[in-house]
Amino acid sequence: MLIESIILAVFILSLGGVILVLVRKVPVLNSLPQNADSGIREHKIISALEGKVKNFFVFFEKQIFLHKLLSWVKVMTLKIETRVDHLLHRLRQKNKSK
Repeated sequence: MLIESIILAVFILSLGGVILVLVRKVPVLNSLPQNADSGIREHKIISALEGKVKNFFVFFEKQIFLHKLLSWVKVMTLKIETRVDHLLHRLRQKNKSK
């Protein structure tokens, strides 16, 4: 019971701290411009990196990765199914001969 009380007190204090930080920072955040440009995209390194990240996400948007993964899973499933079929065939042949 004592441990639960301590945990509850820590939780309430932490929640109070989060609320205090939010109350103090919300006016500052509201004073910032909504759709302002910070000027960071003007650098060549940043724009090149941004292009590479966009190309990387196009790979996922077109679901190429998912297609390759599902194709691989299908091939592996068929291989396992074939092996199981051969094993069952051998077992049936052994049982038939007995």
